[in-house]
Amino acid sequence: MNFVAIDVETANADMASICQIGLVMYENGVLLEEWKTYVDPEDYFDGTNVSIHGIDESVVKDAPTFPEVADTLYSYLEGKVVACHTHFDRVAIHQVAQRYGIAVPETTWLDSARVARRVWMECARKGYGVYDVCKMLGYDFRHHDALEDAKAAAHIIIAAINESGLDLDGWLMRVRQPIDPSAVSFGASIRRKGNPEGVLYGEVLVFTGALEIPRREASDLAAALGCQVASGVTKKTTMLVVGDQDIKKLAGHEKSSKHRKAEELMKKGSPIRILKESDFKELAKLSDEIA
Repeated sequence: MNFVAIDVETANADMASICQIGLVMYENGVLLEEWKTYVDPEDYFDGTNVSIHGIDESVVKDAPTFPEVADTLYSYLEGKVVACHTHFDRVAIHQVAQRYGIAVPETTWLDSARVARRVWMECARKGYGVYDVCKMLGYDFRHHDALEDAKAAAHIIIAAINESGLDLDGWLMRVRQPIDPSAVSFGASIRRKGNPEGVLYGEVLVFTGALEIPRREASDLAAALGCQVASGVTKKTTMLVVGDQDIKKLAGHEKSSKHRKAEELMKKGSPIRILKESDFKELAKLSDEIA
């Protein structure tokens, strides 16, 4: 049972704006090494992100940039099975590497959220966020610290292996199968309701701002990933996709009403993730490759 688990925190809605990385390395199911670093994202810090993870400009003042930590990071990731909870962390690594013109490490990714959805029925359709799964398992950790979240993802993988009897290789195969292998495949007629086998099933997504692709096409793409697409932000919203130009405009100080409402709900504890359109499209592009 040899694998690495990773988590990142970002300075703003741009997934390339990594400001903290944490990872743990397991060998034969035993914690062998842990590593955490702050990162200067060379980007602005959005107040909403800061309110969640507590990292701001002062924290990363003397921190290295991503290119300065890439060699160390990649030495842990290269050629390994790498777990993360949902695949946003993988997309973030891909996006920041692309920003700096750095190659992406050759790894085999394993999504611990997809694992949890296949082990514990109460997580199959909802409640598979890292906090919810760990609460169910009785594992306490400090959420939104990259190292703590990486340890939580690792704990889920180990608990799933112990619960199911499948080893790591078995899970790399199992996550590519339906949650219920005996279930009938769902066709295009329900795509806009959210494909139940999609990697983001259970997410309630809202689009805002000027998108590069037509809104109808974006909605179909989100539904294929498993998202329920809604027209407005409510307490049920879990994801807001913002047009890239709207993210960049005045460093995030001019935001749509949907964007502002999402941030208000986040400050009250709603688990909403804000990401820009290009990150969303990259997420969709990589979804077929992500275990």
